[in-house]
Amino acid sequence: MNKNPFIPKPLPLNVKFSNNLIKLIGEANNSLGKLNGLLTNISNPMLLLTPLITAEAVSSTRIEGTQATIEDIYKHEADETLKENYNDTMEVLNYRKALYYALTELKKKPICENLIKHIHFIILDSVRGENKNRGKFRSTQVFIGKQGDSIDKAEFIPPPAQEIQNLFKNFESYINSNEEIDPLVQIGIAHYQFETIHPFLDGNGRIGRLLIPLFLYEKKMLDFPVLYISEFFEENRLKYYTLLNNVRKNNELEEWLEFFLAAIKIQSNKACEKIMKIYELYNTLKIKIVELNSPYSITLLDIMFANPIISFKLLKQKLKAKSNQTIFNLLEKFIEEKLLTETSNQKRNKQYAFNALLKILKNSI
Repeated sequence: MNKNPFIPKPLPLNVKFSNNLIKLIGEANNSLGKLNGLLTNISNPMLLLTPLITAEAVSSTRIEGTQATIEDIYKHEADETLKENYNDTMEVLNYRKALYYALTELKKKPICENLIKHIHFIILDSVRGENKNRGKFRSTQVFIGKQGDSIDKAEFIPPPAQEIQNLFKNFESYINSNEEIDPLVQIGIAHYQFETIHPFLDGNGRIGRLLIPLFLYEKKMLDFPVLYISEFFEENRLKYYTLLNNVRKNNELEEWLEFFLAAIKIQSNKACEKIMKIYELYNTLKIKIVELNSPYSITLLDIMFANPIISFKLLKQKLKAKSNQTIFNLLEKFIEEKLLTETSNQKRNKQYAFNALLKILKNSI
């Protein structure tokens, strides 16, 4: 096996558009279009879609070996003093924070080197890799392989550090161009190229996956970046890495693109189904809680959709009720109606789970 660093060809690449690839391009675009059509018709999208963005952050970081679950994330947000799975939880929260930062920045500038470096800086804040040149391209040679292996046993050796700047300039030019035949092919190729350049010492996978929904958002193919792409990559992790390597080794670009387009199609369809389930749940409960005769009930419902595990402390901060007793009374009513379930028998620092939403988020459809 060649153990020299691999320097990828500059973009654009020569794609052979087989009948199957053309068919998949059409199907993926159709599914993505249906997803965006659904998003544009939701009256309060950020409220209902925030949980999906959190679930995507969990999936993307899990590919890198984190063990945090979506419950861990919401438990931490309900009580920031919790230390269970703390480091993994912070990696997920950093991913989500980086996504929100990028969405704001994309209103002012396109995907570019500075934006990507700042995303990297956020992703590695106070977690594994924080001492690995946060926000800066690597200046040393790296290799990809099993932990403890030497470079002789590397599965892949990215380009030398001195090649990164030129390769990234080409990457930046390509991702902001309109020269590719289809935007989904463009981001599929861009994802391969980013992972191959491997510009950072750590965090390349998370940033490479994050760039997919950001690109679709910037290209106005998605009004909100809720494409659950990392779930598919996680479920097909071995194939995902094998196909990326096969482009490098054997120039099997079309096989990678077929896999990538299938991911877009399948995850768009899944996102549609999950969004519909979340939307139906919200509307059903909105009608139900009118019977509770509380001026705070709708606000609490909204809080539950943004934070499906809550605590008294979180509610006091967000509900802005006149008294603590008002909050306790409202919690009691929601528990009686089985809208919330107490997650422990602790006398203090109790947490309450919105299991109906958590079930939708955790279940693969």
